[in-house]
Amino acid sequence: MSSDARKTETIPQWKRAEVDELVDFVDTYQSVGVVRVTGIPSRQLQNMRRDLHGKAAVRMSRNTLMERALDEVDDGFEELGEYVAGEVALIGTDDNPFGLFKELEASKTPAPINAGEVAPNDVVIPEGDTGVDPGPFVGELQQVGASARIMDGSIKVTEDSTVLEEGEVVSAELANVLSELGIEPKEVGLDLRAVFSEGVLFEPDELAIDVDEYRADIESAAAAGRNLSVNAAYPTARTAGTLLAKAAGEAKSVGLQAAIEDEELMPDLIRRADAQLRSLAALVDDEEALPEELRGVADAAPASTDESTEEEATEDTDSEADADADTDVDEEDDDDDGADGLGAMFG
Repeated sequence: MSSDARKTETIPQWKRAEVDELVDFVDTYQSVGVVRVTGIPSRQLQNMRRDLHGKAAVRMSRNTLMERALDEVDDGFEELGEYVAGEVALIGTDDNPFGLFKELEASKTPAPINAGEVAPNDVVIPEGDTGVDPGPFVGELQQVGASARIMDGSIKVTEDSTVLEEGEVVSAELANVLSELGIEPKEVGLDLRAVFSEGVLFEPDELAIDVDEYRADIESAAAAGRNLSVNAAYPTARTAGTLLAKAAGEAKSVGLQAAIEDEELMPDLIRRADAQLRSLAALVDDEEALPEELRGVADAAPASTDESTEEEATEDTDSEADADADTDVDEEDDDDDGADGLGAMFG
């Protein structure tokens, strides 16, 4: 039946009232999604709804009525109708889709798998002592494909054994073995199929991101942007301080090289002149020809040329300027709270 037919069809009053309530539910929340509730026991579903109280609300109804309500809301919400199939419910939250997905994934709990169910992932019986006394159980393990034997008075699995692959149907024998071992290979919870928020439809694979990795990528990109701005001498509110510090360092280096008699440069110029004087004194063989304060310089300091002294002074100055710039960049990194909003974005 087409959506136009559903809209124009005359429906009983109780269904009309239900659709109106569903429309109000969708209009109430910033993000609305469809969750699969297949295989969740009623009591466990109630516990999940209670745990989500204050964070999200779950609304169950007939699929046809949920589709009609989504069509009536329009604004793009009708796209969710494609995911209304099987045992599903609507979920609404004022959180963003990433936060909703993270919350639902965290609420899932391990559960045993029954005969006839499809394995959601590979089922593995791990290596180790089963804790079961020698008996027929070793044969049951071997029958389902586990490497097992009796050792030291107990049944042990000698290596990790994949007894069922994803998508295969669980046999009664395997279900009994897994139950005996206490292995719960599936997770039970609200499985988000899609969510619509601020005009955008998200599917689970788009929401399953590593928040820490994403944060690191953003921070790395921000640092690269700052470095590009500094190296290109492009001033911004974030890089102006660093550029000024870098320029000051370069100006100081030029001043020292040109021996400009500036008040701020005088201590460095005097230190450089003293170093040059001592290097020259170290080359004089006759100490009697030297002032008393310069005698013994050859033993106290290695000989060096004026040129190398100037180069060393320049290198020191450049290093200081670079260090100042690096320090400013680091300080800006520490003060940069641009990535703090990511926690709010992703819940």
